[in-house]
Amino acid sequence: MGHQKEELINELTELIDGVSGLPECRSVSKRMYSNLVRRVKLLSPLVEDLKDSDGVEVGDDVVHGLELLRIAIISGLELLKSVNEGSKILQALQIENISSRFLNVTEQIEDALRHIPYNKLDLSEEVREQIELVHAQFKRAIGKMESPDEQLEKDLAMAQREQYPDPMVFKRLSEKLHLRTINDLKKESLAIHDMVISSGGDPEECFETIAYLLRKLKDCAMTENPELDALEGDKSLIKHRSPVIPDDFRCPISLELMKDPVIVSTGQTYERSCIQKWLDAGHKTCPKTQQTLLHTALTPNYVLKSLIALWCESNGVELPKNQGTCRNKRTGAGGSDCDRVAIDALLQKLANGNPEQQRAAAGELRLLAKRNADNRVCIAGAGAIPLLVELLSSSDSRTQEHAVTALLNLSINEGNKGTIVNAGAIPDIVDVLRNGSMEARENAAATLFSLSVVDENKVAIGAAGAIPALIDLLCHGTPRGKKDAATAIFNLSIYQGNKVRAVRAGIVPPLVRLLKDPGGGMMDEALAILAILASHQEGKAAIAQSEPLPVLVQVIRTGSPRNRENAAAILWSLCTGDVQSLKIVRELGAEEVLKELSENGTDRAKRKAGSVLELLQRVDPVES
Repeated sequence: MGHQKEELINELTELIDGVSGLPECRSVSKRMYSNLVRRVKLLSPLVEDLKDSDGVEVGDDVVHGLELLRIAIISGLELLKSVNEGSKILQALQIENISSRFLNVTEQIEDALRHIPYNKLDLSEEVREQIELVHAQFKRAIGKMESPDEQLEKDLAMAQREQYPDPMVFKRLSEKLHLRTINDLKKESLAIHDMVISSGGDPEECFETIAYLLRKLKDCAMTENPELDALEGDKSLIKHRSPVIPDDFRCPISLELMKDPVIVSTGQTYERSCIQKWLDAGHKTCPKTQQTLLHTALTPNYVLKSLIALWCESNGVELPKNQGTCRNKRTGAGGSDCDRVAIDALLQKLANGNPEQQRAAAGELRLLAKRNADNRVCIAGAGAIPLLVELLSSSDSRTQEHAVTALLNLSINEGNKGTIVNAGAIPDIVDVLRNGSMEARENAAATLFSLSVVDENKVAIGAAGAIPALIDLLCHGTPRGKKDAATAIFNLSIYQGNKVRAVRAGIVPPLVRLLKDPGGGMMDEALAILAILASHQEGKAAIAQSEPLPVLVQVIRTGSPRNRENAAAILWSLCTGDVQSLKIVRELGAEEVLKELSENGTDRAKRKAGSVLELLQRVDPVES
């Protein structure tokens, strides 16, 4: 026991020294940060006195109390570091959440101090009095949320909602957030960059808002301090410094600075042209992770693109200009990556040929569109998309298959997505999804996924009745068809209205069945969709009715890192505000696996597992 006490005291000493050595906070969380640092520092005499009483034997209750204090201060140190190193803009946008986290840490430390039996420790009277005063400070702090800064809230709201906010709004924000100088803004840019990278490419609504506010605050800093602009404008000086490109700004394939970063289905980001060449060569895996790609759609990483642009501005680096990739033989260019004459001939057959010619022409365009990016640009530019949309309603199943698959291949190009939607394709694609051959249905689902990458298309696709048809394919399709349906449903459900549509269309029971069938190969997709649906009240209720708790606990125990993360997220949604679910989870022996996940899982998994454990701690185990 003595050895355990000595280790605990040594670790507590290091933790308190770590808190004491933290720099001053310069963000909207300054008061909460400073209060916590000050109070933790005041615990130092307790630890020093305990260190001086090495020879005194202590019981389990003392060790338990010190262990609770160790865990609480670790939580506090992590919070303080995240506040000090994190985005100041994000903290301002999520100040209530930050305040709640400080309150939670305060409760943890107070609870730990309450569990230490001071009468069993050989403490000097002076130290005991000081610790009692510190304990009283932590007690008083419980229940006191930081008073909201009403002016800050108003300014943030005006900055986001008004088309042309008053410049004074951004001036006040720059003062309040301590983002007045270029150096401040560079640090903020790096903090946001780290946040984007750690998210693994997962979409988060606040990223776009943060990037927008950062740009506006930079403009404000330049307006207030024009000499900074002049300093930045000295490109020759900056170039002479040869700035090192951050690794996360380089494409993993070319190792060059990215100008058009896109995210693949594994969450990795690449330069668009590089990953497109990889895909066009027939590869089905992610070059960096070697995981099989669930789909080949490329999602623009707008936030990373903004951060790269800001970094380039700050360092005098000029991004390479986008080069046109599609040249045709009629322009007299020295070479051609697509044969415009041949494409025009195929389009003539689509428009005026007999059914057999139309079927053959649609089949050839399907293959050409699959082959490379240049063909996709040329085929769309020649006017093929409206003609292919017309063929979606063909009575010939093979022609229909060719048409929908050609549109799928064309939609890989970002510019073609809008053309396809504007040609009125969505209702016809949904009709193919309902009534076509199995191959046509699969490719219709994949096309809808590809189009739904654009946010406004999510609304249109959901409104066109796609979700019930996708659920039917999820239940009765081939293995490939089920995966195509699942990826489409997942992406559509990012939009709140489509979550409701999916739940009301009865998606939850089949998803839970897929979850309970580990041999079916659909567990990853089922968990990902359920994690999105669980964030909505109707989705949460429907999931709870399907009694998924045993299988969720099993996934947390034995699943892959991503599946454990999603299972923990669902579990947290189901257990929040539901004592009965918490009791069932406890009976299933979840506490041990949740503790392990809170230590070894992904960042999101740690947060969710920790939140469920906190809920479990509040439930009285003897309560009937």
